[in-house]
Amino acid sequence: MTAVLAIGLVLATSLIVGVYGVRAARSTSDFLVASRRVSPTWNAMAIAGEYLSAASILGLAGLLLKNGLGTMWYAVGFTAGYVAVVALVAGPMRRSGAFTVPDFAEYRLGAPRLRKLCGLVVLVIMLLYLVPQFKGAGVVLSLVSGTPYWVGVVLAGLVVSGSIAAGGMRSATYVQAFHYVVKLAFIGGPALFLVVTAGVGTRAEALHPEWGTHFPDTTPVEFTVGTRFTLDEPVEVTGADGGTVALAEGGHTVPAGTEYVFPEGAAVPQPEGLPELGGRAWSTPLLHVGGYPLFETWSTLLAITAGCMGLPHVIMRFHTSPTARIARRVAVGVIALLGLFYVFPAVYGLLGRVLTPHLVLFQGTDTVAVVLPAQAVPGSVGTVLTALVAAGAFGAFLSTSSGLLLALAGGLSHDLFQGSVPRLRLAVAVGACVAVLLALPAQRIDINVLVVWAFTVAASTFCPLLVLGIWWRRLTLPGAAAGLTVGAVTATGAVGWSILLPTPGGWGSVLLAQPAAWTIPLAFATMMTVSWLTRPPDWAEHAVLRLHSP
Repeated sequence: MTAVLAIGLVLATSLIVGVYGVRAARSTSDFLVASRRVSPTWNAMAIAGEYLSAASILGLAGLLLKNGLGTMWYAVGFTAGYVAVVALVAGPMRRSGAFTVPDFAEYRLGAPRLRKLCGLVVLVIMLLYLVPQFKGAGVVLSLVSGTPYWVGVVLAGLVVSGSIAAGGMRSATYVQAFHYVVKLAFIGGPALFLVVTAGVGTRAEALHPEWGTHFPDTTPVEFTVGTRFTLDEPVEVTGADGGTVALAEGGHTVPAGTEYVFPEGAAVPQPEGLPELGGRAWSTPLLHVGGYPLFETWSTLLAITAGCMGLPHVIMRFHTSPTARIARRVAVGVIALLGLFYVFPAVYGLLGRVLTPHLVLFQGTDTVAVVLPAQAVPGSVGTVLTALVAAGAFGAFLSTSSGLLLALAGGLSHDLFQGSVPRLRLAVAVGACVAVLLALPAQRIDINVLVVWAFTVAASTFCPLLVLGIWWRRLTLPGAAAGLTVGAVTATGAVGWSILLPTPGGWGSVLLAQPAAWTIPLAFATMMTVSWLTRPPDWAEHAVLRLHSP
């Protein structure tokens, strides 16, 4: 109940703060870019609040617990993406005068048809990114209140769409800045408390994965799906009927619905297909999921870093700054705020490996940040810490969803049709409904998998368009259209295949699950090759000069 009250307080405060911006949303410029009058401090906090999504809080800690230390490269990529934004995109994009990425494409290449294509790509990226946010809201609310998963998904959709439809970018700015403070306090505070109270032995085991992992207490484990696992030593467990079951050392297969109670000190079973918690694969400083760690790490880092440059809601934010110089200052501030925050998901993942290893068997590693406080500090203190973390996580879903819905509305109304404030508000409602419907069947998919899918599509489409459009005057309309199409089809198709369909083994599986290493170069090569074979527009040199002139 405490967690539900904390979440309700965050929801209510978010609505109040969002409604405060209604009075300023009277035109398309007000709605999409807050009339370019957002201060650097508010903007940096708002961008950081928007960017720290479900993947940053739940997904990163969960992946660290399940897949090992190499998953911290996600945090490096999420932050390094803004270094690339500062260096290549922020200033020129602000000078272009465009509201959205499709706006920029039409300005640079003078083609309304390309604007429509970009608008469709915006819809794909934003929906892929919205689904894990609503999924995280459903998982957290279900965990702390016992409500069905769909209740949290629908509730998040209603709150976010209501706030953004009312006040647009100015409401989103206030809400997201507020949410950054909430996340830093409600995620960082409990993390520091857990580190201090965990004890010397727990901290030492968290920092020495080679020591292995055993259940710290008598722990019931329910196998919700048919599972094959390995035991390093024999153990006697208690079955659902109360009888004793002797499990020998070696491999075992259990059907869905089986429940065993493991005694204190028993070794945690090792599910087939997952790295051993504490083993060499878990401890390696590279991503080690498909068997090719160096390639997986490089491809993921490339997707996240380059994808940040192509995320429509990130690019839209820089148009709220009064000048290009201030836009760059804002991006530098965001890097500092992100670097401060990303210390804390690592705390939950490392302590979770010691205190909540059973979440790997539950296939619920995305919940480690919410489950850990009560496991580490039983009683009322643990309940309060759980409530704080749940409220902070819910704030992450709301703030990220706000920016995503705003960019989605821009793609639907401003880019695909004639924009007006009523149509933008209708587009927010339609986009939220579609995202909620897509999130309902996504409960079992890891949050970070869905987020990296969105980053991969952005890196394979808008990143080449923006980089070449800003820095290469020979870019042409046919080249841009061909590159966008190739990048969108290959990135979406590859990751979608790896999630929804059977995949070949070996390199085929890795190339489908982590395609950025080949889809991004392919998109760049397609744009450049077709552009060399076609004629650039007559105003190309003047357009590029304007992007770089003070």
